This record gives sequence, structure tokens and C-alpha cells, in this order.
Amino acid sequence: MSTPSKIYVAGHRGMVGSAIVRALSAQGQNQIVTRTHAELDLINQAAVRQFFAHEKPDQVYLAAAKVGGIHANNTYPAEFIYENLMVQANVIDAAFSSGVKKLLFLGSSCIYPKLAEQPMQETALLTGTLEPTNEPYAIAKIAGIKMCESYNRQYGASHGIDYRSVMPTNLYGPGDNYHPENSHVIPALIRRFHEAKVNQAAAVTIWGTGSPKREFLYVDDMAAASVHLMNLDKATYEQHTQPMLSHINVGYGDDVSILEAAQLIAQTVGYQGQIETDPSKPDGTPRKLMDSTRLNALGWQAKVDLRTGLALAYQDFLHKHAAAK
Repeated sequence: MSTPSKIYVAGHRGMVGSAIVRALSAQGQNQIVTRTHAELDLINQAAVRQFFAHEKPDQVYLAAAKVGGIHANNTYPAEFIYENLMVQANVIDAAFSSGVKKLLFLGSSCIYPKLAEQPMQETALLTGTLEPTNEPYAIAKIAGIKMCESYNRQYGASHGIDYRSVMPTNLYGPGDNYHPENSHVIPALIRRFHEAKVNQAAAVTIWGTGSPKREFLYVDDMAAASVHLMNLDKATYEQHTQPMLSHINVGYGDDVSILEAAQLIAQTVGYQGQIETDPSKPDGTPRKLMDSTRLNALGWQAKVDLRTGLALAYQDFLHKHAAAK
């Protein structure tokens, strides 16, 4: 397979974008184009068009997004829908206008209805009501999928474009955000158990009953899946998708309860105190497992198990923690 001469990774400083850069570099790709937010504001349409006209990349990985947990989504819904819609629209249209043939858009599992059947299949998209707390973000991500599909339908034959979408499950690993309030469950628990160990706390309390189940995928696995799916030939990809149902789930294939995840993280960190639950706090959705049958049929499976991934994530946390001091 001939490697494209120039690849633009939008959002290269984020957890997923940085993992995609690592994956491409490991394959010997030496023409990776990146821009920081200070260098290129993806919300600025004229700036994005000028960038594409000048750089003319062959491929685009669209991993740039405004992201956050429940609290951030609930507090800033206008920013979440506006910024994500603008970034996607600007990048996808400018990519098309400058002659980019292949683009991979990265979405999120929150595109699926709140009460979707488990495990969640791609066909569940647009079949029910979304989770209210992150609906603006989910709507933006759905719009991104539909934008890729619409450009394919209108310009695929005439211009030879092939724009694809991938929907990852819950991700963790190097480059994660360990902020005490704004982080997701794994980085938040890594930080809490580490601090409990340092402070010799007798117990750590986790929200809810601990019984909800979640699927976790190591971010370098997500990057590997993204590169794999981007580089599949068109005929193979189209055998497993439809023109108006073209996105692919990327999951680990198994899930654990929040309590089990907490116990594994405590072991990884070396915390030996008690783990307590607080049933007065909300549990959230009982289960969120992706159906990755399509992805597996396309020749890819996750490699990094949760125990191994958590050890690598904890090393990343310690590195950041030391650097912050």
C-alpha cells in the first residue's frame, strides 16, 4: 500500500489525536501536518479554508472537538453544540474544496439513544431520545456523520471522495485529563486513588451503587483502529456499511462494573484502603456496551486489556503529576 504523502491530524494535542500521530509515526509516516489552536482556530472558516488551500493534505483525521464530562456538558451546552458544529463543518467542507479524497471523522458513543438496546449496534442511530445531559454534543457528532455521508452521496462518484466515521467507546490512556471535576471516570479514579494512597486515607467513596457497567478502550487501540479503517479499500468498507449508515463502532468488546474498574485501579495504584459506594448518588445509564461486530469483520480487534492499559495510564498520570510540581 502506498503511503499518502501528507496527512493532517486535526486535534493532535488531544488524547485521541496525539495517539493517532503516534500510530502514524510508528508506521513511518513522516509528513504529518498539525496546527495548535493558537496557530489555527478551526471555528474560523476563512482561516481553515486558507490552511487547506495552502497545505493540500491527502488525508484528514478529524479528531478535534470540544469535549468534557457531564458537568461541562450541562454547564456550557451552547458552546458544545456551536463549537463542534463549526469545527466539523469548516474542516469537512474545506477538505472537500481543496481536493482531499479521504477523511476520517471521530465521533462518540453518546450519539446513540439513551435507552438503546445493548450492545449498541450502528443501526441504533436516530431510533430514540438522546441522554439529555450531553444532547448538544451528541447532536453535533450526529451532524458530523451525516455531513460525511452527504458529501459522499453527492460527490463520491464525481470527485472520488471517501469520508468515513468512527464511534469510539469510553477511552482512556496517555494524554487523558485528570482534572478532579472535569474528567471521565477512569482518570478521575486514578487521581483519587493516588491521592488516597499518598494521604493514607482509610477509604475512598465512589458515586452510586458501583453496579453500572462500562466498556473501556485504551486510546492507542482506538488510534490503531482509526488508521486501519482509514486505509481499508473502498469496496471492503462499503461491504460492511450503507450510504446512509456508514459509521463504524470501535469498542473493546467487553465491559466491567464501575466497582470492578475501581478495584482494578486501586490495585494498579497500590491503594490498600476500603472502597465504599454511595447509593444516594446517581448511577447513570445501567450499561453502555458497543457492538463492534462490523469492526471485527473488517479485520481489527482491540489488543490492550484493561489491567495493562490502566498500568500505562497510571504511568502517564505520574509523569504529568511530577511535571506539574
